[in-house]
Amino acid sequence: RIVCLVLIGYFSTNEVYIAKVDALVPPRYGTPVNNAVAKQIAAGAIDHAKENSWNVAVAVVDTHGMLIYYEMMDDTQTGSSTICIEKAKSSAQFRRPTKAFEEGINNGRTAILSFGINMCEGGLPIVNEGKVIGGIGVSGVNSDQDASCAEAGLTRLLSDN
Repeated sequence: RIVCLVLIGYFSTNEVYIAKVDALVPPRYGTPVNNAVAKQIAAGAIDHAKENSWNVAVAVVDTHGMLIYYEMMDDTQTGSSTICIEKAKSSAQFRRPTKAFEEGINNGRTAILSFGINMCEGGLPIVNEGKVIGGIGVSGVNSDQDASCAEAGLTRLLSDN
């Protein structure tokens, strides 16, 4: 089972909604996330990190894992610059949260190790109208805190639209 936050709505009319989805099959791909939406998502993640006095790096990628937007807060550990991009790419390209891979390994699915992906929590697919349009990855604090920032980034779309 794949559990992820899903955006439902039309970006062109600024109607965006988020729902939690529990799916047996990953959603299909849609039109890739644009720069304006990517910045909005990243701003929500950064603001959440600031509220908690965390220093993080945030990446938003399109459906192919190509970087659309990147931001790194001052004094974030330098290794996070690469890790956040890898988390975003893994979520977008495999259409599931990176936590799903971590759980797979914990449940004995060691073949996942050969995929060349980031398996740490903190990467989420961005889904619009049931289709993956990109991914967000956050790195810099504990993995569950990274995921909290990524979720806050997706949730920001609700308050801004």
